[in-house]
Amino acid sequence: MLEEVLGAMRLREGMVIVDCTLGLGGHSCEILKRIGTNGRLIGIDFDPANIAVARERLGKIARNFSLHHGNFAGIMQVLMAEGIERVDGVLADVGVASTQIDDPARGFSYKRAGPLDMRMDPTRGQPASALIARMSEEDLAEAILELGDETDAAAIARLIVERRAEEPIVTTEQLMAIVCEARDFTLVRAAGAKLHPAARTFQALRILVNRELANLENLLRVMPDVLKPRGTAVIISFHSGEDRRVKKAFKEGERAGVYAGISEEAVTATADEIECNPRSRSAKLRWARRA
Repeated sequence: MLEEVLGAMRLREGMVIVDCTLGLGGHSCEILKRIGTNGRLIGIDFDPANIAVARERLGKIARNFSLHHGNFAGIMQVLMAEGIERVDGVLADVGVASTQIDDPARGFSYKRAGPLDMRMDPTRGQPASALIARMSEEDLAEAILELGDETDAAAIARLIVERRAEEPIVTTEQLMAIVCEARDFTLVRAAGAKLHPAARTFQALRILVNRELANLENLLRVMPDVLKPRGTAVIISFHSGEDRRVKKAFKEGERAGVYAGISEEAVTATADEIECNPRSRSAKLRWARRA
């Protein structure tokens, strides 16, 4: 949703912009072009591998950028390190990067055999295999239902607990097969389904492993403090729970006079973009302008 992001941010020469979810630098490269040499781009990313790629791409455009390895919930600390109090814009494209999903070694995908890891930052925290090894059946069911909108959460959690008693669940293949069995899908039928039966469970565990909702809530809480007057926050989310939190925070901020304006409805990807990038189908963009 590049054009939608650029349009919402109203970029101009000399702006200071934070890209909280740098990724491979797709958004940041276009932002850097538009803010000119008098502006500044600050990038943050969980994944050191992403930062290395983005640094090379951005370096071919300009040098007025700095990149930080960390969680966007720590944006205040990043700005303190930069000696900057407030910025003109903040972008957060919440969710997992395509490069992470497509790498079997990262363990994000039910379609690719690999270790059951799912950490966006592989240097920190516990992998998904450790979480499902110790969580109670009730907590697993609650997480899969709340974070994945999975109506068969109880059955899936029950079978996970049964199977982990027989052997550790340490690969994506194991978990995918368990979820399919719990939902009464053969592997052949699952492969041909429009939405894979394991998709929501994998999403829920990824969000849980990376504490994504807590991190988003922290970002939303400090957003008004890091934006200059008329500065813009743009957030793209891919899960209903994330979008609800963004919508609620922006609406409450507008009612309190913190934001001068917000997007009335979520902006979604065009049909052309969805055709080129099917993963954009669930993307919802919302923006808020600081008073």
